[in-house]
Amino acid sequence: MCCDSKRRFLLLYATQKGQAKAIAEEIWQQAGAHGLEADIHCISEMDKYNLETEKDPVVIVISTTGTGDPPDTARKFVKKIQDKTLPPDHFAHLQYGLLGLGDSEYMFFCNGGRTVDRRLQELGAQHFYDTGLADDCVGLELVVDPWIDGLWLALKEALQLQKEKEGMNSAVDAVSSSLSPAPHAVHELKLSSEVQNLKLEDEGARGSDVLSQKLDDINLVAPARDTEPSLVHSVPPVSQSALNIPALPPEYIEVQFQDTQGENPHLSSLTSEGTTFEVPVTKAVQLTREDAIKTALLLELDIAGTTFEYQPGDAFYVICPNNVSEVEELLHILGLSEKGDDFVCVRVKQGTKKKGASRPQHIPERSTLKFILTWCLEIRAVPKKAFLRALVECTSDAGEKRRLQELCSRQGASDYTCFIRDSNVCLLDLLHAFPSCKPSLSLLIEHLPKLQARSYSVSSSNLYQPGRLCFVFNVVEFPAGPSRPVSRKGLCTGWLAELVAPLLHPSKNSLDTKGESSSTGKISIFPRPNNAFHLPADPSVPFIMVGPGTGISPFIGFLQHRQKLREQHTDWEFGETWLFFGCRHQDRDYLFKQLRCFHENGTLTHLKVCFSRDSSAAEVAPPKYVQDILRLCAKEVARVLLKERGYFYVCGDKKHMADDVSDAIVDILSMEMEVDRLEAMKILAMLRETKRYLQDVWS
Repeated sequence: MCCDSKRRFLLLYATQKGQAKAIAEEIWQQAGAHGLEADIHCISEMDKYNLETEKDPVVIVISTTGTGDPPDTARKFVKKIQDKTLPPDHFAHLQYGLLGLGDSEYMFFCNGGRTVDRRLQELGAQHFYDTGLADDCVGLELVVDPWIDGLWLALKEALQLQKEKEGMNSAVDAVSSSLSPAPHAVHELKLSSEVQNLKLEDEGARGSDVLSQKLDDINLVAPARDTEPSLVHSVPPVSQSALNIPALPPEYIEVQFQDTQGENPHLSSLTSEGTTFEVPVTKAVQLTREDAIKTALLLELDIAGTTFEYQPGDAFYVICPNNVSEVEELLHILGLSEKGDDFVCVRVKQGTKKKGASRPQHIPERSTLKFILTWCLEIRAVPKKAFLRALVECTSDAGEKRRLQELCSRQGASDYTCFIRDSNVCLLDLLHAFPSCKPSLSLLIEHLPKLQARSYSVSSSNLYQPGRLCFVFNVVEFPAGPSRPVSRKGLCTGWLAELVAPLLHPSKNSLDTKGESSSTGKISIFPRPNNAFHLPADPSVPFIMVGPGTGISPFIGFLQHRQKLREQHTDWEFGETWLFFGCRHQDRDYLFKQLRCFHENGTLTHLKVCFSRDSSAAEVAPPKYVQDILRLCAKEVARVLLKERGYFYVCGDKKHMADDVSDAIVDILSMEMEVDRLEAMKILAMLRETKRYLQDVWS
């Protein structure tokens, strides 16, 4: 359906995992209630829109991936607008508003959106609405919801201004009369409790009957004596409020069971990243003692005979399945236990109201039901509010229905954050908590995101171990909690640990420990592009590595590579190398005691280790954390970074380590250069900009 040019705006999204797309679709759904029509496209579909000739306002929703890169779907677009030959007035005609998504746990927060925003400004484009930057660390909705609220008045004014410029005042009057005033809308994005919200009612709902239910009209899930809210129980004021809930997303998928048999698609079809490699696991070693708090495993893959290439410091993806028992449990709840191996055909529902509806790219047109639930859908994903809204319609119990409405409403935003988002609740947890909720298979395909491959740092050198690729990981544990009654292992790490159980040798704590001679299974992998976390091109340049816990993983590859280069090129000059490593206990989780060998043979010039939980009888307590040892080596660290123009690498946990290391470096620079902290922060920013301070971190 063609958009009415009098009230049209162009809506573009660039998504990596589906968040930006879901938000863009919410904007598209709300637009109709405000007399507007959104012409929505993925930013990669450059044949369907043209910013060079676009006259209507443009709204862009864009996420950030990796260490601050635009999402894969925006690569071509960003490359196009980064063309240095474009004149500074190239987009002078363009009016736009941009909503960036990111996570402040990472250094380059919302850098995907910032990159596009900055470049559009450089090319002359004008904001018709202030840029919003939403933080997944605290909850995207804290910025997204008020940003969308304020969008409608800003769009109305932008369209009116556009028509006035074209001398079409009469058309402007028509548009204005079709748009009800929005006194709550804001020009500047102010995140406060006073922000008023639009009341979004369901299509076809009579008034606000459903939204304004009184407390005594419903049967609460939990006893009235409960005074604390929970996943299934609310308290005033939420429990007594009229609710502003999202519009019901239109259904657009239908699933048909088929009697015919066949073969499931190959796993390589699940990714658009190019070639995937199915490789055997040839070795598995448990690096931690049984009584260590975390279990760390090293796996070795046989990549000989493949074209898979890597450098030390690279990362790669592992394609992993959902947990078998969780898939079976979901089939049971859906009443489809007997149909798991049946083939289904997934197609767009005829007559759907969803604009531009298409079968999700990660869902094969034809496969078994179990294949879709095992390999295609992230069944552990935290449900978005649009999904909760759809689940309301599948719930028969009045109390459960009301609570789901609350959790997806504006009034229940804090409950959603606490009991769903922060508690990492998934679909199975919801279905157990709300047993009268019986969603259809098509609803799951519409709302569950793509099962993402998991990324791991390479912990080896192809020069040192030709035809082998190693990586290290902790087996992640998610404990049970009030909103999640069962504990779970990490999706990929738990699967890998189970897969290699036959290979695990009883002898621990040795990198040279040999696993069983026969391999135990194969996994599918593919390389992760655009990684700058590599050794200096000039071997004479010194570098410092900071990697506590499994953060040491890429540095094993660095040192293996450096050792081989030293053996092969005795006439080369090699810069000094520093490694700062930390763990809880020296005897339980000192992952790579092979480090001592690197130190003894000169590959590693300086080895500094600390153990945070070991007691000491020394008069002066030894340093507990890597940032503490860095401060003790302040003069040497400053010399390597400033005088010798060395490199600094950090790998590991972002929240509990990388930020502390960054603070320590700022302190060191401030002290050794005798400058204030602000100036030291500028120097660190320069090191980042010139790729001499590099991070490979996770949250």
